[in-house]
Amino acid sequence: MHVLAVLNRNGGTLRNLDTSALANKMKNIFETEGHSLEVRLCAGDELVPTMEEAARDEKADVLLAGGGDGTISLAAGLLAHSDKALAILPAGTMNLFARSLAIPQDLHAAMSALARGAVREVDIAEADGTFYVHQMSIGMHPQLIRLRERMEFRSRLGKIFASVRAALVTMIRPPRLELELELPDTRLLATTSNLAVTNNLYGEGQRLPFADRPDGGQLGIYITHARTRGEMLLFFLNMGIGRWRKNEQVEIHQAAEVTVRIRSRRRRFKCAIDGELRPLPKETQIVLHPKALRVLTPQSDDRTS
Repeated sequence: MHVLAVLNRNGGTLRNLDTSALANKMKNIFETEGHSLEVRLCAGDELVPTMEEAARDEKADVLLAGGGDGTISLAAGLLAHSDKALAILPAGTMNLFARSLAIPQDLHAAMSALARGAVREVDIAEADGTFYVHQMSIGMHPQLIRLRERMEFRSRLGKIFASVRAALVTMIRPPRLELELELPDTRLLATTSNLAVTNNLYGEGQRLPFADRPDGGQLGIYITHARTRGEMLLFFLNMGIGRWRKNEQVEIHQAAEVTVRIRSRRRRFKCAIDGELRPLPKETQIVLHPKALRVLTPQSDDRTS
């Protein structure tokens, strides 16, 4: 295969690495396995046009994206419903979609596993024309991101500590939303501190929230009912140990599509799509596209937890 790699120099762990040396290492690994590889390095403000140009390149069979979840989500949206496959170099803080695909978190191990990998088809979700690979959220999560962005950090560990501090503030003053959810077979009215609509259901018992079946064919709809500080503490503790289905603070539904309407009148909210803050309209239609994204994944003996 011909692999075209786009590495975001400012994305996640790549900002602290010699990306030119990493690119040479990647080239050697893929060429050893019989592939050809071209690497394009870019800064954060160059990422969108560089990725769009790479997605249009007819010579490439695979677009390899290196960076955080936002970088990966951008690449996936450009490749949805196309014949070109996405490969992921997990260089972010959480790398949630990479974890769904069982890609090793160590960069060198990931490159070696992908070079020996195979292409499979997985699901991708869409919210009003914006594709995403992990989740769209309203409420606590966007508030946490907004608070974290006001803090200074220069490393992956610093970002994690900033996220913990932001979560504590959010737990003390959680938002309150009035929502209407229209599913194919029912309509729900909910008062919630957070709504997450995920690209397939989270795996049970995992420390981080990511789907263990990326081709499960269903959106996961998670409505958080925690309101008091005690309930919020239980919610975060259960989330930390990966307890979703037995979490009394969370109501879970599954559907192929859902329309979310904001009934709250007194304030405007934002949403987070794969970790990026965006304006939130009064009505959002979210649809799952089953097996609409081709991805390069490790062979079974190359996968690590």
